[in-house]
Amino acid sequence: MKKVLLLVAVVATLGLVSCNNAQVKAEKARQDSLAEVARLDSIAQAQADSIQAAIEAAEAAAADTLNVEEAAASTNK
Repeated sequence: MKKVLLLVAVVATLGLVSCNNAQVKAEKARQDSLAEVARLDSIAQAQADSIQAAIEAAEAAAADTLNVEEAAASTNK
Protein backbone atom coordinates (compact mmCIF):
# COMPACT_ATOMS: atom_id res chain seq x y z
CA MET A 1 0.00 0.00 0.00
CA LYS A 2 2.86 2.35 0.80
CA LYS A 3 4.35 1.73 -2.62
CA VAL A 4 1.06 2.62 -4.31
CA LEU A 5 0.77 5.86 -2.32
CA LEU A 6 4.40 6.70 -3.09
CA LEU A 7 3.81 6.02 -6.77
CA VAL A 8 0.71 8.25 -6.77
CA ALA A 9 2.66 11.01 -5.02
CA VAL A 10 5.53 10.78 -7.51
CA VAL A 11 3.14 10.86 -10.49
CA ALA A 12 1.29 13.84 -9.03
CA THR A 13 4.56 15.70 -8.41
CA LEU A 14 5.76 15.04 -11.94
CA GLY A 15 2.41 16.18 -13.28
CA LEU A 16 2.62 19.46 -11.38
CA VAL A 17 6.18 20.05 -12.51
CA SER A 18 5.20 19.35 -16.09
CA CYS A 19 2.27 21.77 -15.99
CA ASN A 20 4.40 24.47 -14.37
CA ASN A 21 7.04 24.02 -17.08
CA ALA A 22 4.36 24.44 -19.74
CA GLN A 23 3.22 27.69 -18.10
CA VAL A 24 6.79 28.99 -18.06
CA LYS A 25 7.19 28.14 -21.75
CA ALA A 26 3.87 29.79 -22.60
CA GLU A 27 4.84 32.96 -20.72
CA LYS A 28 8.23 33.01 -22.49
CA ALA A 29 6.49 32.64 -25.86
CA ARG A 30 4.12 35.47 -24.95
CA GLN A 31 7.02 37.74 -23.98
CA ASP A 32 8.85 36.87 -27.19
CA SER A 33 5.73 37.68 -29.18
CA LEU A 34 5.34 41.05 -27.47
CA ALA A 35 9.00 41.83 -28.11
CA GLU A 36 8.59 40.99 -31.80
CA VAL A 37 5.50 43.22 -32.06
CA ALA A 38 7.44 46.08 -30.43
CA ARG A 39 10.35 45.54 -32.85
CA LEU A 40 8.05 45.58 -35.88
CA ASP A 41 6.26 48.66 -34.56
CA SER A 42 9.59 50.42 -34.16
CA ILE A 43 10.55 49.57 -37.75
CA ALA A 44 7.20 50.81 -39.04
CA GLN A 45 7.57 54.06 -37.10
CA ALA A 46 11.07 54.61 -38.50
CA GLN A 47 9.76 54.04 -42.03
CA ALA A 48 6.89 56.45 -41.47
CA ASP A 49 9.29 59.08 -40.12
CA SER A 50 11.55 58.59 -43.13
CA ILE A 51 8.66 58.97 -45.57
CA GLN A 52 7.47 62.09 -43.75
CA ALA A 53 10.97 63.59 -43.91
CA ALA A 54 11.15 62.86 -47.66
CA ILE A 55 7.77 64.51 -48.21
CA GLU A 56 8.83 67.58 -46.25
CA ALA A 57 12.11 67.79 -48.19
CA ALA A 58 10.25 67.53 -51.50
CA GLU A 59 7.82 70.26 -50.42
CA ALA A 60 10.71 72.50 -49.38
CA ALA A 61 12.49 71.90 -52.69
CA ALA A 62 9.30 72.70 -54.60
CA ALA A 63 8.85 75.90 -52.60
CA ASP A 64 12.46 76.90 -53.28
CA THR A 65 11.94 76.28 -57.00
CA LEU A 66 8.84 78.49 -57.00
CA ASN A 67 10.71 81.23 -55.13
CA VAL A 68 13.58 81.12 -57.65
CA GLU A 69 11.16 81.23 -60.59
CA GLU A 70 9.27 84.16 -59.04
CA ALA A 71 12.51 86.02 -58.38
CA ALA A 72 13.67 85.42 -61.95
CA ALA A 73 10.32 86.60 -63.32
CA SER A 74 10.46 89.83 -61.27
CA THR A 75 14.00 90.64 -62.37
CA ASN A 76 13.05 90.14 -66.04
CA LYS A 77 10.30 92.80 -65.89
